[in-house]
Amino acid sequence: MSPVTDDRDRYPVVPDRTAFDEASGNAFERLIFNHRAALLVLFALLSALFAWQAAKLEVGATFERMLPASHPYIRNFLDNRDSLRGLGNQLRVVVENTDGDIFDVDYLRSLAAINDAIYLTPGVDRPWVKSLWTPLLRWSEVTEEGMRGGPVMPERFDGSPAKIEELRRNLALSGAVGRIVATDFKSSLIVVPLLDRHADTGAPIDYLALSRALESRVRDANHPHVRVHIVGFGKLMGDLIEGLRSVLDFFALSVAIATALVFAYTRCWRSTAVLVAAALLGVVWLLGGMHLLGRALDPYSVLVPFLLFAIGLSHGAQKMNGIMQDIARGTHKYVAARYTFRRLFVAGLTALLTNVVGFLVLTLIDIPVIRDLALMTSLGVCGLVFTKLVLIPVLLSYTGVSPAAAARSLRTGTSGAAGAVWRGLAALTGRRAALGVLALSALLACGAFALRTQLKFGDLDAGAPELRPDSRYNRDNDFVIRHYGLSSDQFAFMVKTPPAQCDAHAVLVDADRLGWALERTPGVTAVGSFAEQIRRVQAATREGYFKWATIARDDGSRGYTSARVLQDNPDTMNPSCTVFPVVAYLADHKADTLARVLDVGEAFARSHDRAGVAFLPAAGSAGIEAVTNVVVRESLYRMHLLLYFAVVLLCFITFRSWRAVVVAVIPLLLTSLLCEAIMVLLGIGIKVATLPVVALGVGVGVDYALYLLSIQIHCQRRGMSLSEAYVASLGFTGKVVAFVGLTMAAGVVTWAFSPIKFQADMGILLAFMFLWNMVGALVLIPALSHFLLDTRRRPEAAASAAGLNPAASARPGQ
Repeated sequence: MSPVTDDRDRYPVVPDRTAFDEASGNAFERLIFNHRAALLVLFALLSALFAWQAAKLEVGATFERMLPASHPYIRNFLDNRDSLRGLGNQLRVVVENTDGDIFDVDYLRSLAAINDAIYLTPGVDRPWVKSLWTPLLRWSEVTEEGMRGGPVMPERFDGSPAKIEELRRNLALSGAVGRIVATDFKSSLIVVPLLDRHADTGAPIDYLALSRALESRVRDANHPHVRVHIVGFGKLMGDLIEGLRSVLDFFALSVAIATALVFAYTRCWRSTAVLVAAALLGVVWLLGGMHLLGRALDPYSVLVPFLLFAIGLSHGAQKMNGIMQDIARGTHKYVAARYTFRRLFVAGLTALLTNVVGFLVLTLIDIPVIRDLALMTSLGVCGLVFTKLVLIPVLLSYTGVSPAAAARSLRTGTSGAAGAVWRGLAALTGRRAALGVLALSALLACGAFALRTQLKFGDLDAGAPELRPDSRYNRDNDFVIRHYGLSSDQFAFMVKTPPAQCDAHAVLVDADRLGWALERTPGVTAVGSFAEQIRRVQAATREGYFKWATIARDDGSRGYTSARVLQDNPDTMNPSCTVFPVVAYLADHKADTLARVLDVGEAFARSHDRAGVAFLPAAGSAGIEAVTNVVVRESLYRMHLLLYFAVVLLCFITFRSWRAVVVAVIPLLLTSLLCEAIMVLLGIGIKVATLPVVALGVGVGVDYALYLLSIQIHCQRRGMSLSEAYVASLGFTGKVVAFVGLTMAAGVVTWAFSPIKFQADMGILLAFMFLWNMVGALVLIPALSHFLLDTRRRPEAAASAAGLNPAASARPGQ
């Protein structure tokens, strides 16, 4: 019996539903289609519940969830964070006088008002706020009577010329110029450490509320001749969350583009509405489930809903196409829905399970925000099993499709330009064309591999690369860098000693040597430490003579000096004298700069650590980012290995052929290489925001291969030649693969115009991956199949296949 005859026996044309045996099919199919009304009621109730919960979903981010907490260097920071105030999560608020300098009385009054407003803002670690108006900023000098000092701001400051002159003198003796006061004396800085949680409620800090409070109370307070600049993790997160409105606008635009293209493809409003509504329903289920699980949406996972929409649209389009073709041949819409469910449920389920496993691999990355993204996406894809593989066939069994759309589904791809494309793709099953495609792919792979050797881990630009260079945050950051000698990119190494031993001579000498090594590292603009302050105060007590700028061996002299340092700078070390930081101030936080500084610190620690004394990386915003880059670099290769192992395993379970597995996986490998090469060309580093795209791209791409190969192999096993089987696959699923790839790419490419740069970067990368996964599957699968899957046809298959519509003979059984 020919495969065509066999398919017609298995899936005969049934124009009247009463002629269909409703007891046919497996138990799961009968459970679904013989109880459609009850199933739709259940779906409606679940959707209402998830929509209600989704409306309550909050958007937020926490500093702790960005940390790879199990890494030993981050453990060092977390274990000592209470002793390192100001080296964790902090803001820097610069108040600029646009019409004078900081010694203007009106400016100082405005600065005092801003300082008070910040001090009373919820989430601020108030005892450690440092500015001209707080007692933490102190001055000191040596007189004939001994050491004198006090707060920089004079007591009972009234703005009189005498008090202004006293302020000038105190600043000159404080060492604050370049740190708290700009080098041109036209602005001053307020250092604002932030809490991780509110002390009264234990709730995490709401960065959106914090950002809005700073905008309303500080930036928009209408102080005359004052301009405010705000930088820091909390403000960056607040700006990103605030910018989610634009992300949602682009999401809506992508959905609109996808809807328009689906309608242009089907010319049927019924099927378009079902397909898009079901894809959106999967997003609603995801968002509602997140709230039920106590999760929040953060700026780095906000792109996941669209990816879920894309995956859902891909699977839904395959179901819609199969039902359309059966209806066009005269089969009743109910029967057509059941036929398509039988043909594609296993392939669709395997593809979705591959997606789930691929996303779960991301949970191995020890960064909570990525783990949340992985779990969130995996749960969403699990929901697609019901909303796409089950709900769409059931809905279409009620609505059906328009007769014109059904007839058009059989005509599409058999004539005109589309037919020429299909014939060209079918020619790739020939030896000469296959060799040409594989040779070109090999050249692309070699070029991509050469480029990926230049791939960087971390940020490649100064400022906040998540935002555009001309964003207000990055303009503020640029102002701080240009006017202050000590940048906000702090890389700290912690010097750990036994109690009351942090001022021991040997410890301070080694800390000073570490500072010396860091100062000579490219990208480091300045270094500050307890040892450096000891030397400065030591010289000050010796009439400022430079030869005394050293660390005294005498315990009494050194003890007096360290006491003076602690009095003037209480945040220099912890009260028990067990920990103090050596802080390197960096010119930027680019990946290469962070790697160099970390290497210097690690090398120093290896040669100077000893019993009771350790030099521990890493604290400060730059130090934490450097460790995060290390974790991301280590995770990338492990993630790739496990991801492709999972894909290979599930593909082997599906096809039961190692040759088919190779055919399915090689296009994905090439896509991964090309994606990393594109990242190099676009200047995008691998980091927390971009790492998931690699896994997401593979997860989406494997769908194309599974659908195409499942039809092709089925037809080959029923006796068709490779060329005929591939044409059959193109007719039944290939055109939908092409349509979905183009539709999703058209949707995300609009993100390139987003004001949030990392969304724009993701849009470009995803558009490339959607397109290349589609092209790779359509072009490489036939070429690889020629060498790995080309089997001889049975003689009767050749006779029966002649002159028949390829799609008609490409309907596999379950």
